[in-house]
This record gives sequence, structure tokens and C-alpha cells, in this order.
Amino acid sequence: MLKRFVPQKPMPPVKEEPRYSDIDDDNHRASREEPAPTPTIIHNPKPNPMADHGGKDILSSDVEIKGSIKFQKELLIDGKVEGEINSDGILTIGENADIRGEIKTKSITVYGKVHGNITVAERCELKSKCTLQGDLKAARLIIEEGATFIGKSEVTSGAISAKATTARPEVVRPSEPIKAAFGARA
Repeated sequence: MLKRFVPQKPMPPVKEEPRYSDIDDDNHRASREEPAPTPTIIHNPKPNPMADHGGKDILSSDVEIKGSIKFQKELLIDGKVEGEINSDGILTIGENADIRGEIKTKSITVYGKVHGNITVAERCELKSKCTLQGDLKAARLIIEEGATFIGKSEVTSGAISAKATTARPEVVRPSEPIKAAFGARA
């Protein structure tokens, strides 16, 4: 059995569409695909510098102050201060800090160097690499192993006002003379 070859109608030529439909200014063909949408960037013209450190005020390591410091909430000192620091807030002495003077505050954490007395109403924490040369008075005291502390400490039973100066105790004198308790007869 022989097969007979029958010519078929020729197929019309296939029109091939180019992948690039347009030509850009540089005589290059531009893609048909739509460009991906660009992300929307919201620009805040007034950034909040406090957002970076959670509301703490910071005196960085390149700051040097001679004089007194007063603050309300939280302060991190990582620079040099010569003078008095007074607050009813929370004070952190950074690793690079060198403080020379009296400190009276509600709470303190010391990582750096302090040369002076510290009076704290609530909590004092001396971290492992800190150095404190001076007397310390606090309601709660935490000293990590490795901390250097040269001075006297007094753990108080009640809260001490950070702004209160070291006052002398009041002497109460009774209106009547006190009789001797042992062996004295009047």
C-alpha cells in the first residue's frame, strides 16, 4: 500500500510580535511590562529625637559640664560632670561617665566612675565595672561582683527625699527633768 502525498494549503505566515513595543529616548526598546509600583515613603519633617532612646535625656560621652544639673524624669550621663546633680527622677551613669560631685536622686544605676557622695531615695545599683569613691545612702542597694566601692554605705528603712539636704536631727527636750533610771533617788 502506497501512500499518496497530498499537498496541503500553505499556512499563512505567523506574525511575530516583538517583545518591545515602544522605543525610548535612547533608541532602546522599552518593555511592555508595567513598572512595579514604587513603595510610598512617608517623610516626617519633624522627627522626634526622643523616640530613639525611649524618653531618656542623654548627655553623651563628648559632653563636659561644670555646674549643677537638675532634671525631672530620666537622664543618662555618659560624659564628664563636675558639680552637683539633683533630681526626683532616675539617673543612669554610663560606662564612659566621670562624675565629680554630690548626687541626690530617686534612683541611680552606675556603670562608670563617680567621685562623690550619693544619696538615693529608693534604689542604687552599682554595676560590675563601676567605680564609686564616696559615701552612699539608699533604701535599697545592689552591688554586682566586680564593682569598686570605696566609702561608707547606709541602707535606710524609709525613702529619703532626694532634694532634702543633710539636716541635723532635731533635739527634743522634755519640759520636766528626767530622773535617773538606775540607783538614783530623789
